[in-house]
Amino acid sequence: ACNQACLDHTFSGKISTCLVNPRACFETELVITPTATPKRIAVVGAGPAGLSAALTAAQRGHKVALFDRAKTIGGQLNMARRIPGKEEFHGLVDWFATMVDQAGIETHLGQEPTAETLAAYDEVIIATGVLPRDPGIPGQDGPNVLSYIDVLRHKAPVGNRVAIIGAGGIGFDVAEYLTTDDSPTEDLAAWKEEWGITDPETHRGGLAPEGPQPEEPVRHVTLLQRKAERPGKRLGKTTGWIHRATLRMKDVKMFGGVNYERIDADGLHISHGEARENPTLIEADTIVLCAGQLPERSLADALTSRGLTPHIIGGADVAAELDAKRAIDQGTRLAASL
Repeated sequence: ACNQACLDHTFSGKISTCLVNPRACFETELVITPTATPKRIAVVGAGPAGLSAALTAAQRGHKVALFDRAKTIGGQLNMARRIPGKEEFHGLVDWFATMVDQAGIETHLGQEPTAETLAAYDEVIIATGVLPRDPGIPGQDGPNVLSYIDVLRHKAPVGNRVAIIGAGGIGFDVAEYLTTDDSPTEDLAAWKEEWGITDPETHRGGLAPEGPQPEEPVRHVTLLQRKAERPGKRLGKTTGWIHRATLRMKDVKMFGGVNYERIDADGLHISHGEARENPTLIEADTIVLCAGQLPERSLADALTSRGLTPHIIGGADVAAELDAKRAIDQGTRLAASL
């Protein structure tokens, strides 16, 4: 239902596959065979990249130890599954937990291994994910500024008027999360009412005569980006329109081509275009930073400084446009090659 690796690939002229199963349509290319030389492998990071690498390595007969600083597995999947419309990720995280248990993988949750600890393993896979990028906006250290991690992990309260800095996939997700009280995704009647869908036997085309009836947004949200293009232009080819339409129904205001001048108690001060014209105040109680991500490589760097050569995958490898599809594919392919 995410459409990302199947329909998006189809309509982009790529081979269709599956976000959670990168071997789909690549069965003869991505072959998982038993290893002739079992190794002791440490995987650091229990997000989608690390989990797929650990499971594939264990499936091949390697002895795998999985580490994560969090007390539960899932990584950023645990934030993604809070987003309305992404409830399927609950099932994916549950599936990973079951498979890790069945594969006999040694788990060390709530622990951060040191470079000294990892030196004892034959292979080390670093899947430590990402860190939020610092946008360098004056006033961003104020009490009214949160990162998307603070928001999606319920670490801090969010006000009624919100300005979101960054209109990529995470910015759209946060906007939908903050404007929605009860997700209609798993309530068929509520979902049909929101989108104005009914029985085609009673109304032509299955369209309700009263049209879409979305719930009132629980917050007033403004979504902004530096790129001078339509916000949401780069979302999924077959699902991007859904996200854009959802935010329009929630009265989310969207602006591209802005400069972030400063943040103060009144909200976010912006200007427009390269000439920094038309200074404007976006009045906001809370400003949420969704301004990109950077690889978290501190442990990988520590291993390298000791003369070791870890394998780096997922967001720790490339943070730009990070998604579960690439993370799972990369983890699976690496483990298949060890």
